[in-house]
Amino acid sequence: MGYGELNIRSYNPQKDRARVEDLERRCEVGPAERGFLFTDTLGDPICRIRNSPIYNMIVAELNNQLVGVIQGSIKLVTIHKPPKNLARVGYILGLRVAPLFRRRGIGSSLVVRLEEWFIASGVDYAYMATEKDNDASFKLFVEKLGYVKFRTPAILVNPVNCPMYRISSKYEFEKLKVEEAESLYRKFMSSMEFFPSDIGKILRNKLSLGTWVAYPRGESWGEILPSSWAMVSVWKSGEVFKLRLGNAPTSCLMYTKSSQLMGNLVPCFKWRGIPDFMHPFGFYFIYGVYREGPMSGKLVRTLCRLVHNMAAKCSDCKAVVTEVGGSDTLRRHIPHWRLLSCPEDLWCIKGLKNEERESFYELIKIPTTRTLFVDPREV
Repeated sequence: MGYGELNIRSYNPQKDRARVEDLERRCEVGPAERGFLFTDTLGDPICRIRNSPIYNMIVAELNNQLVGVIQGSIKLVTIHKPPKNLARVGYILGLRVAPLFRRRGIGSSLVVRLEEWFIASGVDYAYMATEKDNDASFKLFVEKLGYVKFRTPAILVNPVNCPMYRISSKYEFEKLKVEEAESLYRKFMSSMEFFPSDIGKILRNKLSLGTWVAYPRGESWGEILPSSWAMVSVWKSGEVFKLRLGNAPTSCLMYTKSSQLMGNLVPCFKWRGIPDFMHPFGFYFIYGVYREGPMSGKLVRTLCRLVHNMAAKCSDCKAVVTEVGGSDTLRRHIPHWRLLSCPEDLWCIKGLKNEERESFYELIKIPTTRTLFVDPREV
């Protein structure tokens, strides 16, 4: 490499905590034309993987200087591949390389080491998510390391602002007990892509605020389900880490300032402005969105508004976020702002076992219209 000996090893909290946090502060996420996101891990560099069943963080040192980091988690999920429908998958996230040390092979060395850990742990597939326009990430994973495009979900972001949404009186709402929510998810969503086998642990996690259902007023919730109904769960991501928007486009800054000004000048119009994303903020993540019946789209929209009103009561929560399959018609019913959302996130996947190579190619041929279950622990 010509720059000294690269040392790749496991993360040591006592030695590396402060250095990893410093690296995180210096590394931006997202394409420059839409503004960079900076992550504040609140003193816990492994906060984004700590709630996963199995996880690992690997760091890279060059001349005793920490120059790179990567994280990974492992779980059992539904993946439709013959002859079975379950697979052990490893998720790659948090790849960071210090700006002054990029293009030296450090990123690829970190990914390869993490893949070795996956293989030793019996993982069938490794996958990762990136912005569709992130050329550096695409070249590393797809062109150099053999990952292939798998799915292109949409990330939908709705700013949390005042006034709160008015909730229609046409619908009933009910917060489910964890046992009931788990039963419904296993019954209706366990065949969906990337549905986690440990859904019960997710629902019981302290970061999961609960599961709500909505149905038409006048009908009842019980063993016989209503003619139309919808269900969502909510994850309080802001307790894990904060985000901050930097280098925002001028159009976004001007819209934020003007909308806040209009809200102050004419409050009687109930103007909905964009919150201040230039300072660290938390967000709620909606997951496990499911619906049935002719009115279910409106019920999903109403549940999202209910979550927005919940988030508005949380002092540091500035956004409600959810992620759906790129061709999923659900996106039409979920409130979001195009200015803040990502219409095409890119998931890439790689088979790690030679004996399953044929089934892997069958897997990536599956139509992209299939619904994805996005695990809130991996946001």
